[in-house]
Amino acid sequence: MPLTMAESGKVNQIKKVGGKEETRRFLESLGFVAGGEITIISKISGNVIVNVRESRVAISREMANKILV
Repeated sequence: MPLTMAESGKVNQIKKVGGKEETRRFLESLGFVAGGEITIISKISGNVIVNVRESRVAISREMANKILV
């Protein structure tokens, strides 16, 4: 399921990062890699703040939909 549908506060494992090559590289540079753990901190009008690799990152709904957990 896409990251936007995951529960807040629950630890999820990233299964796949989709999108164009450029988008995948950008997300991987932020720590969104297959097999990594991710926790949603909060959702604000579709955009999400997540905890990945010991840091908090804010991403748009479009980016979050490309991350499958």
